[in-house]
Amino acid sequence: MNKLFLSIVFILIGSFINAQEVEIKDDKVLLDGTPILKYEKINILQHSFYSIESDDEILLFKWHDNETSQYNEDDYIILNFLTAKVKVETTSVEHVISGLGMNSKKNMQKLVKWLIKEKVLDSKGNLNPEKLQTFYDKYNEDITQRTSR
Repeated sequence: MNKLFLSIVFILIGSFINAQEVEIKDDKVLLDGTPILKYEKINILQHSFYSIESDDEILLFKWHDNETSQYNEDDYIILNFLTAKVKVETTSVEHVISGLGMNSKKNMQKLVKWLIKEKVLDSKGNLNPEKLQTFYDKYNEDITQRTSR
């Protein structure tokens, strides 16, 4: 019993120590207070992330309601990694939605945390091509390909 309790305590402490703070402030994405990306909210459904050094657009995020605005069960997100020419379409919206889902800044912070956790982005805001391929294999559902219009 004591070993189980100590194991749980160490796991919880480790998760707090390794937790990185992601914040969007003044159109910049900050990781533990250090700018790693530039951020632009295009509208409530589209957001762009840019390289700090080169100003290249790295990621375009889009929320797609599948043309059924009153029905949420078929909504999905599109993560277009522009510099890598990789597009991920996924219904795994829980990785992005923060709280009630209405605060787009908090949602984008959660998106960046997800990409860092999956090691798609490193601590300097650079894309990792190998991890991006793993992310693509893990989450891409080719929704546009399998949806007839």
